[in-house]
Amino acid sequence: MPFAIQYDRFGGPEVLELREIPYSTPGPGQVVVEVRAAGVNPIDWKLRAAIRPSGELHGWRGVGTDAAGVVTAVASDVDEVAPGDEVIVSDAKGAYATELVVGAGHVARKPAGLPWEQAAAIPIPAGTAYQVLRSLGVGKGDTLLWHAGSGSVGQFAIQFARAAGAEVFATASERNHDRLRELGAIPVTYGEGLADRVRAAAPGGITVAVDAAGTDEAIAVSKELVADHDRIGTIVQGAKAAELGIRAWSGGNPVPLTAEELALRAEAVPYAAELAARGELDIEIAHRYPLAEAAEAHRQSETGHVRGKIVLLP
Repeated sequence: MPFAIQYDRFGGPEVLELREIPYSTPGPGQVVVEVRAAGVNPIDWKLRAAIRPSGELHGWRGVGTDAAGVVTAVASDVDEVAPGDEVIVSDAKGAYATELVVGAGHVARKPAGLPWEQAAAIPIPAGTAYQVLRSLGVGKGDTLLWHAGSGSVGQFAIQFARAAGAEVFATASERNHDRLRELGAIPVTYGEGLADRVRAAAPGGITVAVDAAGTDEAIAVSKELVADHDRIGTIVQGAKAAELGIRAWSGGNPVPLTAEELALRAEAVPYAAELAARGELDIEIAHRYPLAEAAEAHRQSETGHVRGKIVLLP
């Protein structure tokens, strides 16, 4: 039987249970995927803990949106993929599973040379980083300050911004500075005196900044250093973005992503996958857990100090 991680009440990681689920049958426009790896994202535990509202629970609910696996069945009206194809799954419902059913529009072909773990690590982090940078118009001549550079979104953002021609400064604890240098960023330690340290590292100034840390410091320093506040964004403090006078995408933002922003996030998945398969994009896997240990994966994610990506292996 297939298995999935589910919960029937909001709460801590202990509410997650490994449960048997029925075999999946694709409906119109759908495909069934045998999952080889699933990505763990902060939004997963925020929804589980009801930090982000998701409506009342009426029975068991699955967890996770990102995965990679092999197509095992397709509906008769699907011709984009076929059984046996290796794919990356985005925006699924219940990706923490051994098998899932998803709309054909939510799968992208996985390059043959890309490992399952790295493939499953792509959708939300790469999509977020790519869309935010594109929405802010980051490119040649820009100096980008990215708060929380060692996380999965930050690592994608550094590499995408460098590829676009920008110079990147990224905040992190000192133990992660070597990793940021490997990716092409100039590391800066966060904490008291951050603005002065950034000025010293970037004497030419900062033109654009993104808060992925969720701290008052990140916002205050960004507003102090970036003259055009329309080029300051957050992906974690969206609920306060309007009062802060900055831009926001998701992260509790009451304004939903536009069709263009959603398209950019979808565009990022095959783009990142191809780059990674060619060795031009480095995807760091921080922790690997068996599917049954999803609760422990959530506990690790909740620390807020994960460098790279957490994945589950069915």
